[in-house]
Amino acid sequence: MSLSLRPLLAVFVLAAVAACDEKATPPPARVPVTIGLAARRAVPYELLATGTVEPIQTVAVQAQVSGPIVRIAFREGQDVKKGQVLFELDPRPFQAALEQAQALLSRDRATAQNAEQDVKRYAVLADKEYVTAQQNDAVRTTAAAATATVASSQAAVDQARLNLQYATIRAPIAGRTGSLRVREGNLVRSTDALPLVTINQIQPILARFAVPASNLPAIQKYRAQRIAVAADPIGGGAPSEGTLAFIDNTVDTATGTILLKASFPNTDGALWPGAFVNVRLRLYVDQDALVVPASAVVAGQQGSFVFVVQPDSSAVTKAVKVDRTAGDLVIVSGEIRPGDRVVTDGQLRLRQGVKVQIKPPGDSAQARAS
Repeated sequence: MSLSLRPLLAVFVLAAVAACDEKATPPPARVPVTIGLAARRAVPYELLATGTVEPIQTVAVQAQVSGPIVRIAFREGQDVKKGQVLFELDPRPFQAALEQAQALLSRDRATAQNAEQDVKRYAVLADKEYVTAQQNDAVRTTAAAATATVASSQAAVDQARLNLQYATIRAPIAGRTGSLRVREGNLVRSTDALPLVTINQIQPILARFAVPASNLPAIQKYRAQRIAVAADPIGGGAPSEGTLAFIDNTVDTATGTILLKASFPNTDGALWPGAFVNVRLRLYVDQDALVVPASAVVAGQQGSFVFVVQPDSSAVTKAVKVDRTAGDLVIVSGEIRPGDRVVTDGQLRLRQGVKVQIKPPGDSAQARAS
């Protein structure tokens, strides 16, 4: 080969190598991401707390007279109405005591009537000076004593009649009964410390909870509008809807919180006394809030931002200002607009202008599960 052809051959070799290098370098791979949409919607402003369910009223039913139980007129755990018969004690001793008191009352009334007649007769005789003034006064005193005896006997009759009524023990409130502590045939006494049964009123029912005292001005501001409250049973179950019923008159200085109570109709019996619930106190509703999924917001050194997927599939950052969180959504403002596609998963591999590949919904969940 002549020396003049060698430079030309070298040029062709370099060109061929460059062409091979271009074919060997693939374009950068797209980053797989999942997306959500920025949108405007009505978002409630809620205060979250953990509460405890408690009955409106609790009554420990006890005997007011002593005697053996001859009948139990309900079942454990049964709903009872106010005034419904629960227990019956043996009424015979109380009936006998009432009849005896009534007989004594009749005797004393007869004695008092006779004394009143004596007073009238002695008054006539005293005017004619057939009896002394001392005798007349003695008759009047006897009549007054007889009248007082009648009053005492009437009180004894009333007490005996009341004891007879107490032999039938009735429900003082409507509610649900708890476990029975006695059975038929047991002797109960009015001095017993333990109740026969406990009744809890659970329709309606209360949930007590505490929120930071810093929220008190807002609560008082919206209280006149009947603040809505939702209670979610811990462990699952449909939420119960109610209203704020009570605001304590003092702040707990140890915790810096204020005690609140919410009332719930509880017609379905979902709330149970003593259970823990997640409480959501809804003060007001932002009717036109701009929201994005909470997982889309990234905290950076210059502030919060989101990755927005452009029509050409490139990801660009847009600064946002987070107002507040509402569940799995975040209310934001800034450069983002309704309808923007924001990246909710895969931000760690993104940078400005990188092309992305949008994964179908559910792919990220399947990847995490596997």
